[in-house]
Amino acid sequence: MHFRTPLSALTLAIMAATWSGNALAVGKLEGQVRDHHSQQPLAGANVTIEELKLSQQAGRDGRFFFTGLADGEYTLSINYLGAATAVQKINISDKHTTQVSVALNQTELEHIRVVGQQGALSKSMNRQRGADNVLSVVSADVLGNFPDSNISESLQRVPGVSVERDQGEGRFVRVRGLAPDYNSVSMNGARLPAPESDRRAVALDVIPSDLLQSVEVSKTLTPDMDADALGGAIEVKSLSAFDRDDTYLNLSAEASHESLTEDTNPKLAASYSDIFNDNLGVAIGISWYNRDFGSDNVETGGDWDFVDDSGFANAGLTSLDHRDYQINRERLALGINLDYRPSADTDLYLRTLYSNFDDTETRNSAKTKWSEPQQTGQLGKGKTTRALKSRSENQNITSVVAGGESRIAQWTLDYQASHSRASADKPRDIAAAKFVQKIPDSGFRGNSQPHIIAPDSYYQAENFELDEIELADTQAKDIVNSVQLDFSRQLSLNDYPSEIKTGVKLSRRDKTNREDIWNYRDLSDQGVADADLMLSQYTNQELDYSLGRFGPGITAAPIWALVNGLDADANQDEVESTINDFDITENIDAAYLMGHMDIDKLRILTGLRLEQNRWDAKGNGYDGISEQFSKITHSNNEDHWLPALHLTYRHSDNTVLRGAWTNTLVRPTFGQLAPGYLQEEDDGDIDLTFGNPKLKSLESMNLDVSLEHYFGNIGVLSIGGFYKDIQNFIYQADLAGRDEYIDAHSAITFINGDSASIYGLELSYVQEFSFLPEPFNGIVLNSNLTYTDSQASIRWIDDADTLSRDIPLPSQSDISANLSLGYENTYASLWLSAAYKSEYLQEVTELDDSRFDLYADDHLQWDLVAKAHLTSQLTLYVKGVNLTDEPYYSYTGHQDYNAQYEAYGRTFQLGLQYNHY
Repeated sequence: MHFRTPLSALTLAIMAATWSGNALAVGKLEGQVRDHHSQQPLAGANVTIEELKLSQQAGRDGRFFFTGLADGEYTLSINYLGAATAVQKINISDKHTTQVSVALNQTELEHIRVVGQQGALSKSMNRQRGADNVLSVVSADVLGNFPDSNISESLQRVPGVSVERDQGEGRFVRVRGLAPDYNSVSMNGARLPAPESDRRAVALDVIPSDLLQSVEVSKTLTPDMDADALGGAIEVKSLSAFDRDDTYLNLSAEASHESLTEDTNPKLAASYSDIFNDNLGVAIGISWYNRDFGSDNVETGGDWDFVDDSGFANAGLTSLDHRDYQINRERLALGINLDYRPSADTDLYLRTLYSNFDDTETRNSAKTKWSEPQQTGQLGKGKTTRALKSRSENQNITSVVAGGESRIAQWTLDYQASHSRASADKPRDIAAAKFVQKIPDSGFRGNSQPHIIAPDSYYQAENFELDEIELADTQAKDIVNSVQLDFSRQLSLNDYPSEIKTGVKLSRRDKTNREDIWNYRDLSDQGVADADLMLSQYTNQELDYSLGRFGPGITAAPIWALVNGLDADANQDEVESTINDFDITENIDAAYLMGHMDIDKLRILTGLRLEQNRWDAKGNGYDGISEQFSKITHSNNEDHWLPALHLTYRHSDNTVLRGAWTNTLVRPTFGQLAPGYLQEEDDGDIDLTFGNPKLKSLESMNLDVSLEHYFGNIGVLSIGGFYKDIQNFIYQADLAGRDEYIDAHSAITFINGDSASIYGLELSYVQEFSFLPEPFNGIVLNSNLTYTDSQASIRWIDDADTLSRDIPLPSQSDISANLSLGYENTYASLWLSAAYKSEYLQEVTELDDSRFDLYADDHLQWDLVAKAHLTSQLTLYVKGVNLTDEPYYSYTGHQDYNAQYEAYGRTFQLGLQYNHY
């Protein structure tokens, strides 16, 4: 293992911290900021020792610490948005700790608003205002004031953040228009692994919002943070007992109704925390949600034929697929967190997460493929395949994080060890059971939402014959272990308040994938009677399909009865069961040195991070010409030196100007690195598909600038701009005609491009209208808009010539916006919210023809939450999700040409919540 360079960097950093500047004395100041009325901690309060110009933010529990203070009397100033500034005198004695407790009063009302959406916005804005980087925060109270069932959906309210949905549910998060794999996700400081076999992106729908205290999105990274995030670093913080003053209990029960399927589903959640003997905190959260729902789909998959080289005229369609989904998703999550303070100078913690996600899907498909491309309204010869996919997938994430903080003389020592494990298991399932029929006269009508034109035989089960059954069994695991050690120390450099910080982090990751495939073909030769090949033996009633008439649905039970009577070994696909297996280990050693200095109102933060990475990949290849398997191993090393500079100018307590120059990276996905390959020959043409373990990491140089102005009790107006210069952009390419693939018909893999760039503008406006007369003083507006633009270049070979064209970065929407308009008073609250994202490039399917690029259309979703506070502790709420029944739509090249149209319906939720604290 390669530890030499990071350990050397740590040694130099400690020496620098020891020798730099004039060391301060060893007096200490410790305190906590609370709301005078509720006694709840006020996270994010700005605490300043005026004479020394030393400032810091109160932590999530409202505490603050100053070390190395000389004897004397000082003025302590505490500023919190929505509260009157508190000022008090303190006395510091050398080698002693001064304890202080500060209670803040709200400027106009009886007490600071610490609950509801208004209190949530206040907490978030205080945390963002005091940060050293560009940061967005969503607190637990915000999570409860929208109909968001998971973290992904909650984050869509953040400026510059949008979500990618699966079956209408928010799943993956995009930051500043960059794809989910370009962002990192950590929980309680530990990197979360990805259950999916080929991805780094974490599907955040597996973590319920009920278990969280807050979610932070860092859009600029400081050197003490992991560097692998081009868009942003998402940090999930779970419950802690010290986040509140005393005993806390939250119980909720909910029923949700699906308009498309008419299903009604239960959800239960509970969280509890308490503090014992003033030094032991226990927090427990549990959430369970069992949801039956579905969707109706019609898609072409981009299977259009554009015969006119100059455009989209006279387009023909080669295939059309109608799909009916019936889905059950059950989520169970549990978190148990302990905090222990054995002394005034030591904090210890244990954070745990167990998340179990069962996804059961039944998909009926009726796909027609024509022998010649068809134009709308035209009839021709085709073959229709009715198919069933029936599978259950279990995704599991477990995370255990232990660590602490010790304040020793002039030093603060932070330490942490973590173990995280994710898995995605699909036990032996029906990947496809296909029944076919040739239809002489069929076609379609409409381009954006096409419908089949077919005779009655298309809907009659007795006309379809079983052609093939494919079974699959897959297992993926992702294990991450890490240890981290950080030292920090306050200094005075030429009378300028300063701090230096250094540390190391060692991370070990192991990603594995196993896949077994069985293909049951030529069933008559295996003894299956002709009568048992008819679709009528495997159907039940005709499906309820909102996009037109579908025909009979296929059931799984008789298919299992058939295959269980056949020889599994004789039907196993040895090639497909081997080439997709891989093991990839990833060792990352990191060290950093950073410091900041306060010169009047300007804070300068700079530093350098080193990350060393080593990959070891193992996979399998198959040469279809020689019919030989081979083992493949490959190792790769990278060193990244990543400097950063952050400037924060606090013109006043309410106006902050920021600028940053940072360098970040993103490592290739595991699917791109997997070294397996397949070589096949068809009529003398050699076709290859393979992964590329030689890929380089994406590297990005980032520039950010922002101006924030805070006003009133709850108000902020901010504008920010960013630019990213990305090297080693990765895309899928055909290498046929190049180098060792000069004679290949196709050679599909992933390669590094030259460069890509993205720039954008972020606007945010939040306003509480408390200055209006009653009853309008309860209105709150929360809005943001982000504009981004990007450019990347892809290349290909055409008759020995290298050609190229420019494309936007995949998953990058030009515009994403959020609007929430709410009204709150003592008795009720009402919130109407909208989340919008413009179209974005999904996939390049033909390198040399942009007409075949797949795009996701723009998406606007409206949600509503209404709450009635029956008592001070009991709340009745109603939530409406996707009020306008917004579908998902993607197209091929032009909006008129369907790639996929999917409808989900609306969801309505009725719940009761009990809250005690």
